[in-house]
Amino acid sequence: MELRAILSLRAALALAALAIGAFAGSEGKRENVDPGKLLVLTAATEKTEGYRRFLRTTKYFNYTVKKVRWLKAEMKKYANEEDLIVMFVDSYDVILAGSPIELLWKFLQFKSNLVFSAEIFCWPEWSLAEKYPPVTFGKRFLNSGGFIGYAHIINRIVQLWKYKDDDDDQLFYTRIYLDPALREKYGITLDHTSKIFQNLNGAIVTAELFGELHPQCLDIRGGLRTSSFTTTDLCRQDPTCDYYFSLDADVVVTNPEILQILMQENKYVIAPMVSRYGKLWSNFWGALSPDEYYARSEDYVELVQGKRIGVWNVPYISQAYLLKGEILRQELPQRNIFTLEDTDPDMAFCKSVREKGIFLHISNRDDFGRLISSTRYNISRLHPELWQISENPLDWQEKYIHENYSRVLEGEFFEQPCPDVYWFPVFTDQMCDDLVEEAEHFGQWSGGKHEDTRLVGGYENVPTVDIHMNQIGFEKEWLQFLQDYIAPVTEKFYPGYHTKARAIMNFMVRYRPDEQPSLRPHHDSSTFTINVALNHKGIDYKGGGCRFLRYNCNVESPRKGWSLIHPGRLTHYHEGLPTTWGTRYIMVSFVDP
Repeated sequence: MELRAILSLRAALALAALAIGAFAGSEGKRENVDPGKLLVLTAATEKTEGYRRFLRTTKYFNYTVKKVRWLKAEMKKYANEEDLIVMFVDSYDVILAGSPIELLWKFLQFKSNLVFSAEIFCWPEWSLAEKYPPVTFGKRFLNSGGFIGYAHIINRIVQLWKYKDDDDDQLFYTRIYLDPALREKYGITLDHTSKIFQNLNGAIVTAELFGELHPQCLDIRGGLRTSSFTTTDLCRQDPTCDYYFSLDADVVVTNPEILQILMQENKYVIAPMVSRYGKLWSNFWGALSPDEYYARSEDYVELVQGKRIGVWNVPYISQAYLLKGEILRQELPQRNIFTLEDTDPDMAFCKSVREKGIFLHISNRDDFGRLISSTRYNISRLHPELWQISENPLDWQEKYIHENYSRVLEGEFFEQPCPDVYWFPVFTDQMCDDLVEEAEHFGQWSGGKHEDTRLVGGYENVPTVDIHMNQIGFEKEWLQFLQDYIAPVTEKFYPGYHTKARAIMNFMVRYRPDEQPSLRPHHDSSTFTINVALNHKGIDYKGGGCRFLRYNCNVESPRKGWSLIHPGRLTHYHEGLPTTWGTRYIMVSFVDP
């Protein structure tokens, strides 16, 4: 029979678990059913993972199963068995999810001689769709991957087969069903509402079970460039290579035990689930569309967000995965597993694995790490990471936000050197250095004059030698920083005030003895101001600091990466103290002007 592309098993496993628990309460309906009158036939040529999974479910529910090579020849043995009920299923992509008694009882409710699985796709000839009887609810089209009926009826039908052994039986059964006379003669019907067969091909939404929908048989088929030498060849050629671990550059691994954890799962192919921080973008697909591209499964969000935990069978993995070496040497010896016309290498790899009957697994049992977004990573900048506050917020925070910043929010790590003036750590040394280097790389410092063409009015009342963040294309990112890191601190220090974290003036100031050493007394055009020291006093410069005249209070020893925050207009009249040696850099924002 034609093998369609393998779809994710995750929903199917959930269905099986639900079905097992649900059947316990229906014993009263089945007292007259004899499980000894049921025989399950299946076709299998290789002992794939799918076949072994099928056998586990048959053993669990105590089914009598027989593997056959040629159904036509096998059914002749039961030509006169009018009480025997036979169910035929493909084994590679099927799970049995209930007991033989429950299966027989549901079959008898159809009051038909033969029941075929149903699906939403008409294949292999779509032109036959119009010939199907209309249905008011459920799936309309026949699927030959599973059927159940009386043995003598099935025998009569399969004896009509006049084709080659390996021809497609889907069209054969379809033509019989679409013939009204034959359909009535043999008493054939379809399982439109999945009472027995739940075909997951295109039925991801209906795979979530409700009410009385507890199928017995789950069919999980679905519409789920390289150099001359690849690293997989190294493992293929080395018989002592037990595992091959592939890791892309955009994966951040934070769990040092990742390899041990994946090995312990004992899967042929398994990937650690990683996603972009705070987003649903991950390294797996829950389902495939009919053209074998991305389709969202009904449980995808729950898996990414960790609301459902486990190891899941999926149709696509990428960026980080572990393969057993024996798979590369035995099942995937060909070197072109990453090559398929008009297909990305990762998709080609997954398809190559699926077509070998090997399952692709994803584990979200543990926190393994995360994915980095590189779509907006501009390598033309001196320090591209500075611009990643929105794309990769956690990585940005780890690199650029002071390790004690969180303690500020807990009320533990700050100082108040002057009335309503607070001092707290916010930047790492790396952030300070990268920001200064970007400004110096840009190099277009203002002259510290009153005339300033960068401003709307063209005039600066209290000029400094500075560079505005919009000049280096960093204003959007800086405003995001104010929103994410300064706003929470502001509301901590000044209870009752809720900032919008808006700022028009965001600029870096440079003080030098021979350029502009100090700044005259002034009020800031802000509700509050932040002033972050970007280098070390005593090492990079001498002098400097800030004096609040009304309170006769000086802050003369600014610490690199620490920010002053103080009210702006009206109350905190202040000046910049002279820098006597070296170069001093500060970052200033007039917030909520």
